Amino acid sequence: QVQLVESGGGLVQAGGSLRLSCATSITIFSSRPMAWYRQAPGKQRELVASIGSNGNTNYVDSVKGRFTISRDNAKNTVYLQMNSLKPEDTGNYYCSTFPTPFRWGQGTQVTVSS
Repeated sequence: QVQLVESGGGLVQAGGSLRLSCATSITIFSSRPMAWYRQAPGKQRELVASIGSNGNTNYVDSVKGRFTISRDNAKNTVYLQMNSLKPEDTGNYYCSTFPTPFRWGQGTQVTVSS
């Protein structure tokens, strides 16, 4: 069974940084577009950033210039570097395939205090 294991979340003050990791067992990982999603309390899950098999990236407007998505195909891992964090970035962060998420892991909680 394919696994997605997110890690790296935590409690951080506004303006701080975190680096999230997502280790996967997805077959042919290098050919799969991947993405990070987040779900804030009381809100629907939303797309945060995506990365294609060719390394092309896209970001939701609210995180542009602050977040960077990357991938290491040799390690079947996707990363999300988050800088200048804001309280509105608080939520549970998940990785999955893009554009259609085929499975969810447990996610990793990010809490940004003001």
